[in-house]
Amino acid sequence: MSQIRLTKEFNFEMAHFLDNYDGLCRNIHGHSYKLFVTVLGTPSVAVGQSDEGMVMDFGDLKRIVCQQIVDQLDHAFLIRQGTIEAERVKDLSDRIHLVNYRPTCENMLIDFVHRIQPLLPPHIQLHSMKLYETATSCAEWNAADNN
Repeated sequence: MSQIRLTKEFNFEMAHFLDNYDGLCRNIHGHSYKLFVTVLGTPSVAVGQSDEGMVMDFGDLKRIVCQQIVDQLDHAFLIRQGTIEAERVKDLSDRIHLVNYRPTCENMLIDFVHRIQPLLPPHIQLHSMKLYETATSCAEWNAADNN
């Protein structure tokens, strides 16, 4: 049976702060993020079943990604815990997320992989994820590069 890749796109707005950065991004700023999640699997051959011919229901993938990422981070502010700046802003909003890494596009993508991968059905593999921070700048994670 053929292996098929499914990709779903997600959009969210989020601000972040890059502590100790020597450039404009050292200021609090936000982006319109686009996240592409690609899974790999074999279409079901269970004749007459709801999932016949599907690798995975797009709705199930949407539920996982929204619960783990989009619903938590949309219109939120990401900042590294333990920084002076985090101490200053931590009580300003319930949408401030303190993370244990510098919230670069690359580090956020690694975090997202760890959030999603264990929740996928056993017969589905996370193939790749791509996170656009701007219309022309993205980071990409690929399972083949991480074996």
